[in-house]
Amino acid sequence: MGEFFKFGDFQLDVLREVGNIGAGHATTALSKLLQKEIDMKVPQVKIIHFDEIADFLGGDEVVVITVFLRVEGDCPGNMFFILDFSSARNLLEQLLGMKVDEEQEGFTEMELSALHEIGNILTGSYLSSLADFTNLNLQPSVPALAIDMAGAILSYGLIALGQNGDYALTIDTAFFEGNEQVQGHYFFIPDPESFEKLFSSLGVPFDGNY
Repeated sequence: MGEFFKFGDFQLDVLREVGNIGAGHATTALSKLLQKEIDMKVPQVKIIHFDEIADFLGGDEVVVITVFLRVEGDCPGNMFFILDFSSARNLLEQLLGMKVDEEQEGFTEMELSALHEIGNILTGSYLSSLADFTNLNLQPSVPALAIDMAGAILSYGLIALGQNGDYALTIDTAFFEGNEQVQGHYFFIPDPESFEKLFSSLGVPFDGNY
């Protein structure tokens, strides 16, 4: 990936802290929304090439539910929160207590609305924590929700949002209620010119040599 992406423990710890703060904000917001105790953790943080995102999710043709938005301000980019069908169903059933008909091919309007709201809370929480941590002005567009194959979602999302970045900051998100776990993936894809500003603001040398 080049010199820039030779991250050490320090760099990944900084990124993981951003993820943990975002998860904390999201946990508080979701717990209030659902009026129940929700826990969340960030099991891993990575920097991956854009072309690897679909593989990270299971391949171009895996069907996913995505909430995506455009980030404007000091560090423009694109943001996605992505769940596969199984995780989306588990999220609806375990966290929201909604009984999902496993024989239906898609989701009802109510189920989609609930997934959209959760995605909205998560992307907003992560963006807010990133802005607070970096002291950058980061403003989100209105989030949109889409269901399609991962490859199509990523291509359409970036076209719709107007820019294409080369690398993504990926933050895995694990939701817990009791012993149940749901896995989701958050991707922030800064525009190419935004990466230097983002990592400089985090105190991470842009050339990866700490």
